[in-house]
Amino acid sequence: MALSGLDIFKLLPKTNCKKCGRPTCIAFAMQLAQKKANIEECPFVSEEAKAALAGASAPPIRKVTLGGDGRTFAVGEETVLFRHEGKFFNPAGIAVTLDDTLDAAARKGRLDAIGKLSFIRVGLPIQVDMIAVRNLSGKAEPFAAAAREAAAATKLAIALVSDSPENMKAAVAACASRAPLIHAATPANFAAMTAIAKEHRCPIVAKAADLEALSALTPQIKAAGVEDILIDLTMADLRSTVEALTVARRAALKKNFRPLGYPALVFALRADPFDEIAVAGSAIAKYAGVVVTSCAEPWQILPMLTVRQNIYTDPQKPIQVEAKLYAIREPGKDSPVMFTTNFSLTYYSVEGEVEASRVPAWIIAVDTEGTSVLTAYSGDKLNEKVVAKALKDTKAEEIVRHRKLIIPGHIAVLSGKLEEATGWEILVGPKEASMLPAFLKTVWPQHAPKS
Repeated sequence: MALSGLDIFKLLPKTNCKKCGRPTCIAFAMQLAQKKANIEECPFVSEEAKAALAGASAPPIRKVTLGGDGRTFAVGEETVLFRHEGKFFNPAGIAVTLDDTLDAAARKGRLDAIGKLSFIRVGLPIQVDMIAVRNLSGKAEPFAAAAREAAAATKLAIALVSDSPENMKAAVAACASRAPLIHAATPANFAAMTAIAKEHRCPIVAKAADLEALSALTPQIKAAGVEDILIDLTMADLRSTVEALTVARRAALKKNFRPLGYPALVFALRADPFDEIAVAGSAIAKYAGVVVTSCAEPWQILPMLTVRQNIYTDPQKPIQVEAKLYAIREPGKDSPVMFTTNFSLTYYSVEGEVEASRVPAWIIAVDTEGTSVLTAYSGDKLNEKVVAKALKDTKAEEIVRHRKLIIPGHIAVLSGKLEEATGWEILVGPKEASMLPAFLKTVWPQHAPKS
């Protein structure tokens, strides 16, 4: 049972020394109860109190860092069921399969393809995180060879998937410096699998037939000396999988049920890649810590990464670009000038279409605190004064010899006020960014300054 803030306060030294960074011990106790502080931050707490508070101060879902000598990423340590309650912290890892039944050339080709699954979206890098080496051969030698090749070809984290402790032992030895994720410890093999994980300090996945069996298994793995645990919540179909993910998350957060307080792993494997993308996206949205997919084509992976980026963006802090003047395709003094907001998705949508038009242009990203055009306009964060200030701050009148400004079509109503406030001629652009190329090629030439 979780301790209340008052229960925790009774175990603290009550010195109000402020060395924990909080004004009082009661304030520190309240943050401990909300999982927003760590008991180690108190320099005077007794060892007895630490032991009593260990459960209360630990996050409801354990944080597990995956990867070793290379790229690492963390999963777990989430504190809310829904983003609007706060935010999600550790994005779900995307793992792409590598089967040990592939021949050497096919393995190399797949590893090369996986290594290229990196993209830039709204100005931020997104990529896959892990390679899941599967022991489909049922033999130790090809499994170890595939693991070794995966470790040599990329810095991504590695997961090893096999039910055989003997095969797992060989594969872990082949990439031990990468601290591979061991999948999986089951009620039948957990003693042997846990021994391997403990020896090599690897995280491990617990797998059982249902949540009840899983709840009995994780304490046994922990008692055997391995605390970095993930739970495999892959069920027979998508509905059952989402239900298991939701029940486990609720049990951990609402009931502080420690046996299920671990990040979840889901296999999203399907015969149809479109089905697989849908299953992976659903698992990412509904609490999976790691999603394993066989998809390795950019068009298949990008939707998963996009869902993840959207879900794990802090809803209270929109992604923003720097509010400034941007040059697209080496514009000059006669090039068109337009503006949009500094909300990343809006800005990069506009930039992409201007780039595609092949018309050199200037884009002013107006500071609207990271909100879109209509949202900023309705909240009075985008008005004639804001735009006039942006023109002045960017010194646009010194960069071009004309005084013509293209504005988003959605705020055409501002045209008159903008002309009065800026002294520039206002050209109402299209409502949608996708229509910008046609506008720049057909409408702008009619208004462009004559040589």
